[in-house]
Amino acid sequence: MYTHFPSSNKLLISALLLSPLSLAVPCSSCNATPSIVSNSTSLPYLNPQLCIQDRLDDLLSRMTLEEKAGQLFIKQIPAGLNGTIDNTTTVLDGNRNLTTAPLITERLLSHFNVNNARSAKQMAEWHNAVQQLALGTRLKIPITITSDPRHAFADTVGSSIASGQFSKFPESLGIAALRDPVLAELYATIVREEYLAVGIRNALQPQIDVVTEPRMARSGQTFGEDANLTASMVVALIKGFQGPEFGLHSVTTVTKHFPGAGPARNGNDSHFATGKDNIYFGDFLDCHLVPFKAAIAAGGRQIMPSYARPIGTRYPEVAFGFNKPVITGLLREELGFDGIVVSDWGLITDAAIMGVVEPARAWGVENTTELERAKMVLDAGVDQFGGEICTELLVQLVNDGQIPESCLDVSVRKLLREKFLLGLVDNRFVDPEAADKVVGNAYFARIGNETQRRAYTLLTNQTDILPLRPNDGVKFYAQDFNSSFLEARNLTVVASPSEADFCFLRLSTPWEARGSPFRQRYHEGRLDFNATEKAAHSALFNTCPTIVDILLDRPAVIPEIVEEAAALFGHYGASVDAFLDVVFNKDGWKPEGKLPFDLPRSMEAVEGQVADVPFDTDDPVFEFGHGLGYDRSALCG
Repeated sequence: MYTHFPSSNKLLISALLLSPLSLAVPCSSCNATPSIVSNSTSLPYLNPQLCIQDRLDDLLSRMTLEEKAGQLFIKQIPAGLNGTIDNTTTVLDGNRNLTTAPLITERLLSHFNVNNARSAKQMAEWHNAVQQLALGTRLKIPITITSDPRHAFADTVGSSIASGQFSKFPESLGIAALRDPVLAELYATIVREEYLAVGIRNALQPQIDVVTEPRMARSGQTFGEDANLTASMVVALIKGFQGPEFGLHSVTTVTKHFPGAGPARNGNDSHFATGKDNIYFGDFLDCHLVPFKAAIAAGGRQIMPSYARPIGTRYPEVAFGFNKPVITGLLREELGFDGIVVSDWGLITDAAIMGVVEPARAWGVENTTELERAKMVLDAGVDQFGGEICTELLVQLVNDGQIPESCLDVSVRKLLREKFLLGLVDNRFVDPEAADKVVGNAYFARIGNETQRRAYTLLTNQTDILPLRPNDGVKFYAQDFNSSFLEARNLTVVASPSEADFCFLRLSTPWEARGSPFRQRYHEGRLDFNATEKAAHSALFNTCPTIVDILLDRPAVIPEIVEEAAALFGHYGASVDAFLDVVFNKDGWKPEGKLPFDLPRSMEAVEGQVADVPFDTDDPVFEFGHGLGYDRSALCG
């Protein structure tokens, strides 16, 4: 039913199809046939026969200040239609609106975060078109394409659009629920193969914040409440993303958000001023550092600081991206990290997002100028600015004598070295036809779908009602999902719970929509259902034996459901079919997941816990590690 991936990672799907990065291939979107850039005796940095150090020395010696500044910024852009470069979506640059092409040819950026999805073939063609455009610049520096995570299943269009053709796993919490580092490595290996196929060489993950504040808005993309479990997961993921050795067939990772965004005040997200504080009143900062120490030891190459500022520590109360004692002192000197530090998005400039101007996340230094902020970020020890294009600020800082150009050189060298090590300088194009065969192929899709099912956590099973074994004539009622999923299984569906023998109810962990449209995308606030919702649930439970399936993207406060439902499942991103397969034990599927965090008993308990301390919520309904099996015994936590 489930096959582990070989630990050697030798069996790579793209290798069976001719690795798209090992050969020069036609650039479908520009009708050109580029070759490996290696035939220039006048440009040593383009000669693959030379060592990387010599090539870097040569390239840096040729770069203007403006070209160096361009390397220190990464900006989000969309992939265009039908494999083309998008020429309609713009970003504000001073008084101008720029599309993708001038960001490369005029602003001289070479790092971009692709923020939408096309078919795999079209994404590969778009990637090749962008690389072809870069070949036309003076120094021919290749483009590094980055992506936020896009392999998690989601029901909502806004959340799932980025997954597109890619294989679909649960969120990271689901990987953690299975407690299996081999599976975590397999997941990362599959993501790597699919990313390589379309030209994505940098992953903005893993997110290893420890969920010590249950209301934390971005809990769903973490590995839960236990620092040691999170550490084991990040080691496996980095191994999977990098492969046997870091190079041509690797995807580099950005581990985030240092030193851990878990202890957010009231769980509010640090994109916004209401969430600007990480509070450490329990003196548990060291707990949050455990996964980052593991990531560094495992060879993680890039780290992203949190937006927030520390409250209750020995460090200055300014945002971590501006905080020299944290970035240079703690991360670099104490923990020994010598890789790339890339800031989270938008520390320097205000930006219009979804029609509302959101302020720069310069928490603790809000009254500084953009120029002062840029200098503070560089002084702190950050190498690259996320989500910005204000290269002119760095040029001004150097020209005004506020920072030496050699300061930029240190970071530019790191970023260019990453391109050389990834093989981008000599092998910058991918094969669109191969991409279509690799991304979402049957094997990868199967592993993703299997993981959705395996990660299910059975929280209650009153009177051992599960698994269901329906006889002819058994009637079902579906609420909050389409009954066609039941009809497709030749099950009898009725229109009301009073007619049903069994009811199914799919829910999501409650949250409060607050503030701007952008902020409403983050799940903040209460974790319990309101009185009206509770009454409706109770009415259903009292009418018909109900199996509840709840998305646990945060630790839900649902003691009343625990008490009244016939059975209760938690999932971390799974399809309706995955749910029903587990309910009916189809093909032997059964819940294997164990809770990655405690489930609190009340909002009073949530509000009474200390934000940076794990496992301190009073009298939880279920503790970390709880999970039942179909053999009537609890799985050990």
